[in-house]
Amino acid sequence: MRIIVDAMGGDNAPAEAIKGAVQAIREFDVDITLVGRENEILACLEKENIADIRNRIKIINATEVVHMEDDPTTVLRTKKDSSMSVALRALRDGEGEACISAGSTGALLAGATLIVKRVRGIRRAALAPVMPNGDRGAMLIDCGANVECTAEYLLQFAYMGSFYARNIMGCENPRVGLLNVGSEDTKGGDLQKAAFALLSSASEQGGINFIGNVEAKEIFFGGVDVVVTDGFSGNIMLKTIEGTAKFVLLSLKEAITSDFKSKVGALLVKNKLEELKKTLDPSEVGGTALLGITKPVIKAHGSSDARAFKNAILQAVNFINAQVAEEIEKNISLMTISKEE
Repeated sequence: MRIIVDAMGGDNAPAEAIKGAVQAIREFDVDITLVGRENEILACLEKENIADIRNRIKIINATEVVHMEDDPTTVLRTKKDSSMSVALRALRDGEGEACISAGSTGALLAGATLIVKRVRGIRRAALAPVMPNGDRGAMLIDCGANVECTAEYLLQFAYMGSFYARNIMGCENPRVGLLNVGSEDTKGGDLQKAAFALLSSASEQGGINFIGNVEAKEIFFGGVDVVVTDGFSGNIMLKTIEGTAKFVLLSLKEAITSDFKSKVGALLVKNKLEELKKTLDPSEVGGTALLGITKPVIKAHGSSDARAFKNAILQAVNFINAQVAEEIEKNISLMTISKEE
């Protein structure tokens, strides 16, 4: 199995991407293709002890880099030799089975859609991170790829999220909830009401397990496996969660180091605090799956370190083995209610 890594994407490129790739080769028994400026990649590889695995690493030279300030809708056309463009073309052409990038989210979404292509019949690809929730987590779909959505988009998000939750997260019959301002059936605006009707119908027909509307505060207590929403609301929710988690951890750290007694108490609960920090650390997940694309594309966090890249590669491996893209394509007839665009 070969994973393609955009080595120049992200705040810590290329060093951390390469370190993570080396760790992944050793831990997950995968081959890696590193895409980017060859001289910089080779310089980083020289710092790693890779004599035993050098034959498992391939380098594809790409002279340009996609920067965060670049226009995501045009950058892959104006920078055709960027590491992201080259990596996505390599995936399209069968030079690897999945692609990972920590670069611009907008550019990666546009590139995956235009180069690798959406599954035929899927209206929009969706970003689908897994958030802390009980033992397995809960998928939030969409979290920002589609600011404006139709009810059909949300129906497709529900199906795609269900396939992922069942095949990768281990949910036998994933519970799908529609993010709303209340749990009553009549809550929400026109989009939520129309989506509620479609999701209810799909559930009655056995396509998904729709449990109704869910409020944001309910998502972290194990009652739902897939949370469906438009990208605007999803992104606000995700960023709020990230900010709240950082605030809580910083406040807790200040509280337990404020005086001698607190420091003593902190030593007694150190292991539990580390477990909490690990639960809220995005590096443990590694990345966000881009669902609806014909081949696996994983968006790693822009500030990814080596551990995050390694875990993003593991997520790609699981995605490939679970054949999520193939299941989406196989069930597209259930997910489409109107003529293709």
